[in-house]
This record gives sequence, C-alpha cells and structure tokens, in this order.
Amino acid sequence: GLAGVLTLLWVKDTLPWAHAEGKKHAAGLMTGPKPRYPTNISDQPGTWEVFTLMSWRDKRMAAISQAGLVEKFVDALIWVVYPVYLYERGLSLAHIGWVVGVYGFVWGGSQFFTGKLSDHIGRQKPIVWGMWLCGLGVALTLLGDNVAWWLLSAAVTGFGMALLYPNLSAAVADIAHPNWRGSAIGIYRFWRDLGYGIGALLLGAVAAVGGIAAGFWFTAIAMLLSGAIVWFYGEETHPRLNPAT
Repeated sequence: GLAGVLTLLWVKDTLPWAHAEGKKHAAGLMTGPKPRYPTNISDQPGTWEVFTLMSWRDKRMAAISQAGLVEKFVDALIWVVYPVYLYERGLSLAHIGWVVGVYGFVWGGSQFFTGKLSDHIGRQKPIVWGMWLCGLGVALTLLGDNVAWWLLSAAVTGFGMALLYPNLSAAVADIAHPNWRGSAIGIYRFWRDLGYGIGALLLGAVAAVGGIAAGFWFTAIAMLLSGAIVWFYGEETHPRLNPAT
C-alpha cells in the first residue's frame, strides 16, 4: 500500500550505520560516554543467545522485558474490559468512546515530551513512575461514578503509559550493542506484544472468578509490582548519566 511505497522511496536502511558503529566500538574509536553493554554475550550472537539474555541472563534486560509484557495488561483492560465496565455503569456508547479516547489521546500526545524528558533525567525514573502512575489511574477508575471522574482516571492512565512506553524501547536501545540491537528490540517486542494475549486471558479468568472490578485491581497491582521489579533490578541505561567505567 501507500506505506510500503513511502518506505521504499524515503526510508534509508540503517543497517550500514549499525555496522559502522559496531566496528568503531571494536576498534576503540568511539568517543563520548560508553554504554553499559552486557558482557555475557558473544560478538555475533544468534537468536537464542539474545533471547536468553533478554529474558533472564541480564537482569536489566529481563526487568525491561517483563515491564513491557505487564504494561500491555493495561491495553487489554482498556480495549476489552473498560467499555463493558462503563456500559454497566450506565454510560452511553458515545461517552464510553470519549473516555477510552482520552486515554489514547493523552498517551499519544504526551510522548512529544516524555521521550525528550528521558534524554535529560534518564530512562529509569520515567519507566518506574509511568508503571506506577498507570496502575494508579487504573485503580482510580473504580473510585468514581461519573463521566468527569472516568475521564480524569483515563487521562492519568494515559500519561503514565506515555512516561513508560517510549522509554522502555529507549532503554533497550541504550544497552544493546549495534551488532545485535535489532535482535534485542525484536525479543523485547516479542515479550511486550505477548502481553496483549496473556493480559486478555488473565483478565478474563480474574473477571470470571471475582467480577469485572477484580480485573481492574489485578491490573493495578501487576503494574505496581512490575514497576518495583524495574526499580530494584533495572538500572539507568542512558550512557551520559550512567556510563561504563
């Protein structure tokens, strides 16, 4: 389609630049702060080696990957459970559209500056704060009973998502060597997008046992715990703020 044509005409392949960056690192010619790349991986790793590194062998990458998976529980909640919950509370379809839309608009629009924010203060804090704020927004949904309140809780949830979403990917890119950066991002995205399916299944099971409200509490607690894992097992990945020694 149109996207494919525009890609062929205007998007340049970045692989040669990654190869050039990798050669500079190997020759010791890179200047400026050095990233804290994992050391327990070969120079040209295969998919399985990168998968194990991202999933458990490097605690920083594992913390990022699990956060990516868990944050998709929120999306599963918003797109599947949220409309049902609001409809049961008497909202019209138009009002439900506004509430869900506010989540998406705040999430998307806020990324104009939440990504830039992490270039100044680092990735770790926005990720953790975003996970917790997102969980808070989900919990707040249950504490009100009018459209204005639900618009507010959706905005809080969306802003939390805007804090964490671009910076999880940035954190992976920070400490993934150019020789295998594409593989690392692919594995991270594997775990992240798997969260849609796992989140939907778990939310369905929780809601079936404890009711729809239980699904909200489950998601809020999962986000709180996931953020804590990033706080304790992750680290700042921005090379300027936490360079390799």
